[in-house]
Amino acid sequence: MTGDCTVRVRFHRPPEPLQRYFTTFYLTEIDVPQGRVTDHLHPEWANIRIYQGDFPDSQLPGRPPFAGVQANATGPTSTTLEFTTGTTRIWGIGLLPLGWARFVRQPANAHADHIYDVASEPFLAPFRPLAASVFGKEKDEQAELSRITRFFEQNLAADVEDDPRIVACHAALVDPDIASVSEMAEATQLPTHTVERLCRKHFGFPPRLLLRRQRFMRSLVQYMMDPSLKWIGAIDGHYHDQAQFVRDFHRFMGMSPSEYAHCPKPVLQEVMRARKEFVGAAVQALHTPTRS
Repeated sequence: MTGDCTVRVRFHRPPEPLQRYFTTFYLTEIDVPQGRVTDHLHPEWANIRIYQGDFPDSQLPGRPPFAGVQANATGPTSTTLEFTTGTTRIWGIGLLPLGWARFVRQPANAHADHIYDVASEPFLAPFRPLAASVFGKEKDEQAELSRITRFFEQNLAADVEDDPRIVACHAALVDPDIASVSEMAEATQLPTHTVERLCRKHFGFPPRLLLRRQRFMRSLVQYMMDPSLKWIGAIDGHYHDQAQFVRDFHRFMGMSPSEYAHCPKPVLQEVMRARKEFVGAAVQALHTPTRS
């Protein structure tokens, strides 16, 4: 393995009719002169990734290693996903919870913290034409983006109505002032049991864990964007103490803060920087939903 690579990332906003359903469509080009590189994805919403070049190998904690495939999909995650890749081009499609409900139409909690091969998983069969058609004979970013956009525009069924409660729950989750399920229920004007049910079905996890994940991700991003803060300066204000933050770090990243600080981040550092510059949120989990 080697940590040496060149990473180029370009994010694209979906057209207006699709913006409620996706974070971004993004192209990551990784050039590894020798060997392969390893990095760690943070907890995030669901994604579909389509590859041209080396097919990355992936590993979720407690799961068998996932061998490289031409297109994979992950459900919402509450833990890190370790990946190893060589030179490759990757189109990523970030699905917001509303996008999962609209295009995947599966209970998110049944697929949380899982990674799948698009070519072999039955519930992902509708996405196989997309995976097969994104890349042409020549590299052409705009043509590839157009194929992705056209696929989702053509599959945006007019007879399906979005549930506004999903967006209300999402907006409450990304509000840094909301720290409890009761506060989330108050903000959404929904009964607590309804918030519990909606979060499991469309977000993948119970609301308490989702709020905990958001608190952790705000802290991690603070540190990643400004390491001069040190961990103590990056910890979110809703943490009671540093020990609580360290426990969360082990829960969500499978390692201690100091271990993570010393891990090479050859891909994610550049992805976060470019994403922050483009959409204002360095990670997908902190993406603010678009209201109708």
